[in-house]
Amino acid sequence: MIGYVTLGTNDLPRGARFYDAIAKELGIGRMMETERFIAWGKEGGGAGIGLAKPHDGKPATVGNGVMVAIEAKDKAQVDRLHRLALSLGGKDEGAPGPRGEGFYAGYFRDLDGNKLNAFVMG
Repeated sequence: MIGYVTLGTNDLPRGARFYDAIAKELGIGRMMETERFIAWGKEGGGAGIGLAKPHDGKPATVGNGVMVAIEAKDKAQVDRLHRLALSLGGKDEGAPGPRGEGFYAGYFRDLDGNKLNAFVMG
């Protein structure tokens, strides 16, 4: 249903280091890059997450109520992604754990304040 999501950043090199580490844990890398935009995804597939300096030249801001969910392969990877995000300077928005029946997730914000979670169903 969703092909990819793009998040805004005010410091692309700094944000890229954050998402390079997250992507590495997920077993993917950069698949597209310009001086204003980087996308991470699987070769031959669609991008998962893009990070961009806003096209209009204004500062990037966080969308209230917006969150990007990253599918993990298991609970251990949810835990690793959450720890990794915090070790890279991300902010904790909810430690990994069960969130209702059959849903396990950890919540965090990236260096620009964009909210994400890592999750697994089951």
